[in-house]
Amino acid sequence: MAVNRVRHAPRLVVRVVAFSFAVTAGVLGVAFVVLTWQAQRWLTHAVTESLEQSQRRFAGLQARREREHLLQAVALAENPTLKAALDTYNAERATGTPAEQLAPTIALETGKLQQLLGVGALSVLDVRGQILASAGPLRSAWPAGERLDVPSDGSAAAESIVTRGGTVFLATTVPMALEDDVIGAFVLAEPLDDAYARELVGDAGTDIAVIVGGRVVASSAPAAVRDALGREALPDRGSIALGDEVFVVRRLSSVDGARVYALGSVTESATAARREAAWVLALSGVGSLLLGALGSTWLARTIARPVGNLTSSLARMAAARDLSHALPRSGVSRELDELADTFDVLRAELSQAEAESEDTYLGVIGTLANALDARDPYTAGHSTRVANLSVAIGRQMQLADDAVESLRLGALLHDIGKIGVSDSVLRKPGKLTDEEFAQIKLHPTLGARILKPLRILSEQVAIVELHHERPDGRGYPHGLRGDEIPLAASIVHVADAFDAITSARAYRPRRPAAEAMAEILRCSGTDFNPTVVEAIAALPMETLTKISLDLQPSDARSSRGFGALTPFRMRPAQRTSASVVFGDGGAHARVG
Repeated sequence: MAVNRVRHAPRLVVRVVAFSFAVTAGVLGVAFVVLTWQAQRWLTHAVTESLEQSQRRFAGLQARREREHLLQAVALAENPTLKAALDTYNAERATGTPAEQLAPTIALETGKLQQLLGVGALSVLDVRGQILASAGPLRSAWPAGERLDVPSDGSAAAESIVTRGGTVFLATTVPMALEDDVIGAFVLAEPLDDAYARELVGDAGTDIAVIVGGRVVASSAPAAVRDALGREALPDRGSIALGDEVFVVRRLSSVDGARVYALGSVTESATAARREAAWVLALSGVGSLLLGALGSTWLARTIARPVGNLTSSLARMAAARDLSHALPRSGVSRELDELADTFDVLRAELSQAEAESEDTYLGVIGTLANALDARDPYTAGHSTRVANLSVAIGRQMQLADDAVESLRLGALLHDIGKIGVSDSVLRKPGKLTDEEFAQIKLHPTLGARILKPLRILSEQVAIVELHHERPDGRGYPHGLRGDEIPLAASIVHVADAFDAITSARAYRPRRPAAEAMAEILRCSGTDFNPTVVEAIAALPMETLTKISLDLQPSDARSSRGFGALTPFRMRPAQRTSASVVFGDGGAHARVG
């Protein structure tokens, strides 16, 4: 079975705050996009300029360092001990004399020079280019005895690219001369590897790449960028796209086919700068949103508070069903005050219409009750007396006012189903047959069927249908027991029996209230709810007598009709007992 779910509209405060928040967020979003686009252009330009300046500074610094390094090497080439050893070595070799005893001296001095320069490998050569000794962590690539073809004009230092043992070296050859004769040379070898590139990064502030013959031999850049470098021809100066990034490129130096480039990622730098700008914009946006939310909340509450007060007043009126008080004016909004004035007009008209409807409603009920009683002169006023006695019992039991009013109307209409019972049965002067009594027993069900279509009498349906049920289960129409029977129906059952006993019938005179009370006490727990019996027994006997005599056929007061329904206040009294026989409240006795 489908269930209809009620969807509640959002509160005014929520709507105003949400709208203001959405507008503020939209404005900030547009501003963020525009500023981001402008910042991208500005940052790209600024980063490019910054990288180029940094690279220019580094290029100058690198050139100066290379000159200083070369000058230091030239100065060390004047080492007198090494020069003397080389001169002696050349002289002995020329005469054919073995010069092995000079090898330790040359090796020792070579080691000293390598430590001073801190290069990867330092080798000492004779005039033929044969390596006499090598020192340094990479000396294994420069073994003694091998001939080395290095470019040199014999009088000045020269740089070249040498590949040995799979490693590319930047070799600086420095000649060693004694007076005007060249007696040998030594070679400073620096490996062009990733460590070399990373060492340069500290000074450049950007990535370094060394390219030899179109191949990247050293780089500090990530693997993806390094792979892209091998596929692109780098400009000496400018920018180039490598993969997903744009780089500013500047060639720092070029030696014998080896080119050293500085690479600055514009994309990475701009992204970092844009990220910082985004944080600033985000913080500004959050602050703006918070201020907007606070302002919107204050505005919404200013608007919603009087609306809420008006709604609360209407809800209290609806819950209490009290339309006698005017709505308070907010004094905040002319529109709200006009709404309250309009509702007050509607409230006054509704109060008048409700009063008229209630009068009509009560008039119809009274007419139905009087019409029912008019069918049999012996039951005239019966419904009214049962209603009055039920009200007295309900108040004695301290029922709520609403419950007492519902009880009064249910008691007034408790025999409405007898409209469907034949006059030949209802007004029969003698004792009823079983078939006739079976017709009488149908009147609770018929009465409930008559009232069910009327929503205004929905609370009274159970009273009408079940007012002949008994605690011992021998009642009708359903044979309910004990607490299965509604309390209101049990009260009407007791009041109905009491009036039946104290009313005159064609076959017997009416009985005194004391005798009726004694019979009800005797049947407590079987015929009647004990709690209800205690309540009626607590009523003063004069009250019971007055109610039992009200609107009796022989009483001139029967002309009061429906007006006798007005209840009156009761006082507790001592229980009185007597013994009489009672009927079912109709025109004919049916004991048990």
